[in-house]
Amino acid sequence: MVLTGRDKGKQGTVLRVIEDSRVLVESVNMIKRHTKPNPNKGVTGGIIDREAPIHISNVALYNPATGKGERVGMRTMQDKSKVRYFKKSGEVADVK
Repeated sequence: MVLTGRDKGKQGTVLRVIEDSRVLVESVNMIKRHTKPNPNKGVTGGIIDREAPIHISNVALYNPATGKGERVGMRTMQDKSKVRYFKKSGEVADVK
């Protein structure tokens, strides 16, 4: 779930994490890319809509219990396994 910006409140799956603390989220932060046709690569060209990366601090995990996006932290359980938990509600986010 996106926390800030023009796409605030939108939800989508993370497609890719980029090295410099940015993520690509499906159908969020869409830009128009003008491409030339390239028959060698099979590109038809034209105006293409695609996702642009947004900073990871502007994205939060969706909590289905509250219906909102919440930040997560790491917690070590009694059996020495690490799980993610929602910082606001304290619930475990990784249920396996």
